Amino acid sequence: MNAPIADLRVDYRAGELDVNDLASTWHEQLVGWLEEAREAGVPDPNAMVLATSDEDHRVTTRTVLAKDVDAAGVTFFTNYTSEKSHQLRQTRQASVTFPWYAQQRQATVIGTVELLGKEETAEYWRGRPRTSQLGAWASPQSAVVRDRTALEGLFANVEARFPEGEEIPPPPHWGGWRLMPTHVEFWQGRTSRLHDRLRFRFDERSGGWVVERLAP
Repeated sequence: MNAPIADLRVDYRAGELDVNDLASTWHEQLVGWLEEAREAGVPDPNAMVLATSDEDHRVTTRTVLAKDVDAAGVTFFTNYTSEKSHQLRQTRQASVTFPWYAQQRQATVIGTVELLGKEETAEYWRGRPRTSQLGAWASPQSAVVRDRTALEGLFANVEARFPEGEEIPPPPHWGGWRLMPTHVEFWQGRTSRLHDRLRFRFDERSGGWVVERLAP
């Protein structure tokens, strides 16, 4: 690089965020920002960085796609034999961040997780592209494979197992997780690093949500 990484900086001026700008619920606010990102042409606006940890407190992150947001939580789908699923089963805790860099904003959801029921998984599965369905059967996610050829061989075997036109059922090792939030923060970059940070926090004593402004 021509300049040191430490010298790379942007003065954020794309927008601002105040309490009066928020929707009445965290999920309406999140859906609103997702829609604004989609309308702005942000690639994969539903992409989110999922953080999980194991019982030894080893934290890992990866990008997954949110497939639903409602009052119950944020939903995504994955292989249940993957590293993230193993960690989610161990701790039942997770955090996701939606990084909308082009809009100089992000949203972070923190909470507990639960497995989706078979009916919810099947409903989403039916709408997946056929190639994605085949890939879910073929890939032993997070397992070590010899090389690309071996992976493509697994895919070819699944293609032969489910001929064109035949319905493909969801694999028993694949399904959905729901992240049920206790904290949801909406972050809007501002000039001079005085960013706007507004957080919905579930208050156990009152049984309701409160909104707080956090220092940047």
